[in-house]
Order: sequence, then C-alpha cells, then structure tokens
Amino acid sequence: MLKEYNFKEIESEWRVWWEQNGSNHTDINSFKPKYYCLDMFPYPSGSGLHVGHLRGYTLSDVWARYKKMQGHNILHPMGWDAFGLPAENDAIKKGVHPSKVTKDNIAVFKKQLRSLSTCYDWSREISTCEPDYYRWTQWIFLQMFKQGLAYQKEMPVNWCPSCKTGLANEEVVNRECERCGTKVERKQLKQWMLKITQYAERLLNDLSKLDWPERVKEMQASWIGKSIGAEIIFTSQSQITGETITIPVFTTRADTLFGATYVVIAPEHPLVKELTKPESKSYVMEYIASSIQKSDFERTVGDKEKTGVFTGNYAVNPVTNKQIPIWVADYVLIEYGTGAIMAVPGHDSRDFEFAQKFNLEIIEVISPDGYPSSETHLSLESPCSPLTSPQTLPPLSSPQTLPPLSSPQIPSPLTRGDKGGLQSAYEGDGILINSDEFNGLTVEDGKKAITKHLEIKKLAKFDIRYKLRDWVFSRQRYWGEPIPVVHCQKCGIVPLNETDLPLLLPDVKKYEPTGTGESPLAGIPDFVNTFCPKCNEPAKRETNTMPQWAGSCWYFLRYIDTKINTLPFSPKVNEWLPVDMYVGGIEHAVLHLLYSRFFVKFLYDIGALTFDEPFNRLFTIGMVHRNGAKMSKSKGNVVSPDELLEKYGVDTVRIYELFIGPPEQDSEWDDNGIEGVSRFLKKVWRIAYENLNESFVPTPLMDKRRHQIIERVTSRIEDFRFNTIVSALMEYTNFLSEQKEVDKNSIETLTLLLAPLAPHIGEELWQKVLKKKNSVFDQKWQSFDKDKIIEQEVTIAIQINGKLRGTLTLPLDSTENEVMEQAMKEANIEKYIINKEIKKKIYVKNKILSLSI
Repeated sequence: MLKEYNFKEIESEWRVWWEQNGSNHTDINSFKPKYYCLDMFPYPSGSGLHVGHLRGYTLSDVWARYKKMQGHNILHPMGWDAFGLPAENDAIKKGVHPSKVTKDNIAVFKKQLRSLSTCYDWSREISTCEPDYYRWTQWIFLQMFKQGLAYQKEMPVNWCPSCKTGLANEEVVNRECERCGTKVERKQLKQWMLKITQYAERLLNDLSKLDWPERVKEMQASWIGKSIGAEIIFTSQSQITGETITIPVFTTRADTLFGATYVVIAPEHPLVKELTKPESKSYVMEYIASSIQKSDFERTVGDKEKTGVFTGNYAVNPVTNKQIPIWVADYVLIEYGTGAIMAVPGHDSRDFEFAQKFNLEIIEVISPDGYPSSETHLSLESPCSPLTSPQTLPPLSSPQTLPPLSSPQIPSPLTRGDKGGLQSAYEGDGILINSDEFNGLTVEDGKKAITKHLEIKKLAKFDIRYKLRDWVFSRQRYWGEPIPVVHCQKCGIVPLNETDLPLLLPDVKKYEPTGTGESPLAGIPDFVNTFCPKCNEPAKRETNTMPQWAGSCWYFLRYIDTKINTLPFSPKVNEWLPVDMYVGGIEHAVLHLLYSRFFVKFLYDIGALTFDEPFNRLFTIGMVHRNGAKMSKSKGNVVSPDELLEKYGVDTVRIYELFIGPPEQDSEWDDNGIEGVSRFLKKVWRIAYENLNESFVPTPLMDKRRHQIIERVTSRIEDFRFNTIVSALMEYTNFLSEQKEVDKNSIETLTLLLAPLAPHIGEELWQKVLKKKNSVFDQKWQSFDKDKIIEQEVTIAIQINGKLRGTLTLPLDSTENEVMEQAMKEANIEKYIINKEIKKKIYVKNKILSLSI
C-alpha cells in the first residue's frame, strides 16, 4: 500500500534532524575548498516577507546546496539591516519604539526564513543595530575621518514639514513626501559627507574585473558618469567691485566653443550676486528662490519646460573675444562640473530649446560634411560684435519668463535661407565650420586643438569630471549609528578615541523627528554635553546619525567571525572573500553595491584587507508582480507565504518560486499555478514508492534519459535557468511514471537532482526509501556520460496538406529521401499519398516532413 505523501510530517521531521546534526553549520577551518554564498540581507520593517521576497532567498539556497554537493565548504549566513529610515518609519507608523519594533520584526522574518528551510548558518546571525556590530561601523567612519574622507558641508536637503525630517531623493514623488503627501521643501543643512568621488576612477575601471550582469555594470558606470573634456575660462566684470572675474566651465565639446552664444550658471552658483546687474537683482533673486525648492530630478528631467532669467551681464567668449549674455537657469546644477556651462544651442538639444524660447543666437559650427546647412545671415546686427556699453534687459514680467527682446544689441536668433538650415540641434560627428583657423578639423581634432590653443593663454586645461557626487552621510533621525565625533570650541571637530567605542545610541522615550533640522539626540543634554577627547574641555557631541546604508556596506566581512571583539572582522576574511556569489534585487544595483565597493576599497587602502572588491559574482533577482503590478502592501496585492506553506508545504512553495519565470526577470504570480507543482511532487513520491524495483535492470533508453537529465539540470543550474530546471525534472518524472518498473539508479538520480530545490522530500527519499546513510546533501553531485546524452534517434512528424498523419522514429540526421522512403512503408501514412502527385515537400531535419498533394 502506498504511503501517503504527508509533507507536514516529513518537513517537520527533517527540519529538526538538520538542526540537531548541525547540517548548516560552517567550519571555517575545513580543508574543503571554500564557497561564500550571500544574500542581500533584509530590512526588518513591515509585517514580514511576502512571496516576492522569498524568491531570491530560495534561489540562493538552491545554489548553496548545489555547491555543497559539488564538494565545497559552504558559508551561507543571514542577518538584518536593522538601522535606518525603513525601520524608524515602521516604528512611527505602529507607535512603538524602534528598538522593540525592530526586534519583533526580526523574529517574524527569521521564523519565515527558517520555515522555508533555508540552509543558513544561524550561529553567525548579525544585526546592524546591535552595539557589538555598530561599534565597528563607527570605527570605519573614524578611519575615514582620519584619512580626510569624512567632512562636513552645507547641503540642500529635501525637507518634509509634516514629518519634520529630511528625506532621501527616493522618498520624494512629484515634490511630495512619499509617506504623508505633504509638499516637500528644500532646506540648507550642515551634513556629514564621505568623499566617494576620490574613488570614482577605480570604481569605474574595476567594473571590468567583476562577473556581474552587464546592465548592472552599465548602471554603475552611468552613475559614476566619467566625462573627458576641458575646463575653459570665461571672464566677466564683477557688478560689486568692478574687477574682472573668471567663470570656469567644464565641457566635453571644446570643438563647439565658437558656437557658444551664452553662459548659464546654476541658481546656487557663488558668483550669482557678483554677476548680476543691480537692475536685474530682484528678478534673479526671485527666480533663485523658486528654483532651489525643486529637486534635482525636477530641474533636469528631459521634457521639463526650460526656465531662466538674464543677469543683465555678459561674459567674454575666450576664442572669439565677443561678449555673450550670462543667464541663471535651474537646469544647471551646482554639483555637476563647475556649476556653469557654455551654451551651444546649435549642437545641444537642451541649449537649443532654451535659445528658441528666449530668442538667443544659434550658430552652426559642426557640419557632417564641412559645409553649412544653408546660406546664413543674421536678422539683426551680428551678436558677435563687441558691446561698447553696459547692456540691460527690459523689466521682466516674472522671474521665469522673458518678454520679447527689442534692443538691437541683445543677441538675436540666427535665421536660415530658403533651404531650411538648422531645425534642431545637430549633435553628431562632423567637421568644424565657422571656427576661424580651426575650420576643417574633425570633432576630435578640434577638441584637442582649441583646448591647446587656450591652454597656452592659460584660459583652458584638459580635465576629467565625474557625475558622481560625494555621499551625504548624515541624517536628522534617531534610529541610526551615532557619529563618533565631538565639537569643541578650542579644538574644532575631534574624533572619539577608538577605545571609547561604541558610542551608544541613548534609550529615549521620544524619538520622533524634531522639525528643527536637528536629530532628536540634540534634545538629550546627557548625550550632547561631554568633554573633548583632546583637551578635556566641555564639548558637544555630534547629534546627526548615519544613514541606513552605513551598516550594510561591510556586513559581509563580519560573518566570518561574528563574535570577535578586538577587530571589526577576522583575519580569515582574506581567505574567504571576495564573496563568490551575491544574490539580491536589481533595485540595489547602484547605491548599496557602489557604497560597499567604496568601503572595501578604502579598507584595502589602509591595509585592513588584501582584496579591493567585495563581490566576485552577482545575480540580480527580478521582481514578482501580481495583477500586473509590483507586489507591495500599498497596492493590496501581497501574497503571504504562511498560508501557502501551511496548505502545500515548503518544498512545493520553493519549487513554485523558481518555476514562475526566468529568475532575472520580473514574473507574474499566478495563484493557481502552484497546484501543478504540488501534483508533480506527489508523482515523484508515487514513483519512488510504487515503481522502484532495486533488482530491475534499466533499459538502454532509461539509462540514456538518466544521463540526459543530469546534463540538463547541471547545465541549467550553472546558467541560473532555474525555471527550466523544474520543467526538465517534470519531464523526466513523467517519463519514469510511464515505466512499469524503475531501477534504483534512476530514483537516486531523481532524488539527488531534486534535493536542492525540494530538500525535505529529497532527504526523505534518500534516507527512508533508498535507505542511504548520511544526508543527501553530503553526497556528490551526479555526473553524466557524454556519449550517452547524444540522441541516436528522433521522432519526425509527417504532415500532409497541413494535417498530422503520423510520426516516424528514425536515426538522427536522416535525409529527406530516407524519411520519405520510410513514410511510404507506413500504412497509415502511405494511404494518403499513394498514386498521388506530390506537389511540394518541405523537410526540417530531425523535426518534420510536410507534403502538399
């Protein structure tokens, strides 16, 4: 009688057995080759994990078990990214202290992960909010401070007046707070910064060393944003002192300098007041006040209507010595380049749009073939004529628009003849024109020649700039690592002694943001008031805390020895890292991965590590959607794993998580699809108990199919095609179910291949049905005979007038004539074609013969 497949009983039994036998414990000193498999650890916020979260954890677990069966000593740890904004917001929402809500959430998350029977070594569990961990996060910050990489700077932040705190850019949607919907303001605050820009070139170049998805490397390269160009000096007259002042601009297109018809500076540029005419000051200041309230994204989004205001002042173009107007516009950001640009509307679409709107000159200086687009003339006096007296604009009707320009000495638009001319900016390659002695040069040669020409005059220099900005490393929040410095009137900013770490986060009843621009820690006198470590005079502690990213930048180093208390990480870290396989969401492709790389490179530079990249191989998981939308609580489409685990069992849920689609792509969750997986495992169970005959000698076909499934599963798991592994195992199971008897080798192979995906049924079949000693995961991964996986025969479909009339089993690579000859011998096919003219034959080798009669 068939024993019932009681998954609850089986899964409970083996979970206890693995725990008692220490099956998932890692012996760091083992002689086996090491393999470090790591998940991006979760934020313990919200009500727990949903099936979308579990997809990545299931995948990494399968991979870790597979590598263990290949003979590796596996390190597969888990911990909690417990400090920061997600946890604090969850605490505020629930009205519970962050320490308690974090602890409660961790308990829920851990229970869910354990119920999934993931093979984590829980003895290495860490939490970034525990003092024995964040002591070392503070230690790393101190090392950066001592090396000059940590500093303070006034910065504009997104400020929510309702939540009374600064917000990250990701938390602002349509200029509103994502959490409460209040309109966000911009506020200047003194922030701690980390000089990640010092590592820009290495972070960019070393991407080539990594086995990462190309799209992730491209995203990081774009974020770093290397630009090779030149810094060029424009000059103007100070409206305060009357002296000549310089306006450096960075450009990658020095070849277009003769087409620069105006200069644009950012609203925050330090020279704004000096460059603005007195009569234009009120309009410029009004425009600036409006601009600085916008986020960087709002200011630079491509389809945004361009706005700007004229300062009334002019700059000198260094190659033409002509005066061109200076504008203030919010599409220029102070953090990028020098905060000023030379505008070339003929060859930059953004500048072209701006010039058209405000009636500014457009000059063509690059042509695809070295000839102008058409005959050209100026509608008014040439704007390149030197201005002999100071010029002003008519009064502005608003800070964001200009009235029509009427003065003949204000630059006028370039108009074209009958043949059309420039209808849009030409941004392609070509030959320089309208550029004096540089006419006829290619774009690349023109860049070099013009820059060298100005370099001699000390008006230019070759330069490299990056889009990457220094990391804002402080938050005006409670739930984070205290920054370990004090402010002393005598000594300035003084770091704590390393022996005084950790600087503990005080336990307070009131932790909500203050609304003053300061952290809640600023209102705790016992915390704030201290003594300077250097002179022992009274001093004030820093009250900002570190961002949520701080603890996750190095957690993978701590897992080697989580109990060590004399160093941040064990010296054995250099034996076990870089991480061999890192698995996580694509949403962390830039910030977390970039920050982690930065931390590791810094620790390498100070001699704390012997490697400078944290993750050798990366696999990014696609998101799970339901009802056409990303699974999230706010959308009401979350599927909790708890009910599914109760109804179908862990093994079924694990396999379905892998089966729903290619793991690197977004997939749609189908509530009904899991039923098919449940039936599949029940079929495996029946075959093992009903069809197994240990004395049965397999047929040649069964032996071939066994070697083929080993090859298919092995190759697909290596390529991370986990959904196709499931389909291959289903196909093989169907084949075995068609056999009256199944040999022991076939059942062993099915069990070993299935075990990483469905560990409980794998262990049950291995030890109870096959009566093997030791765990199924202590066995060697199956190997295959290459000669036996080659198909010697194929099934060919015979189609007549579009209808299937039969199939033939023939030797592989049979010719059309051989297939036709055999078809004539089959009575059920021959009757359709005998004594009839065959008008057309189409033969697809090894697949189909189609006949038209």
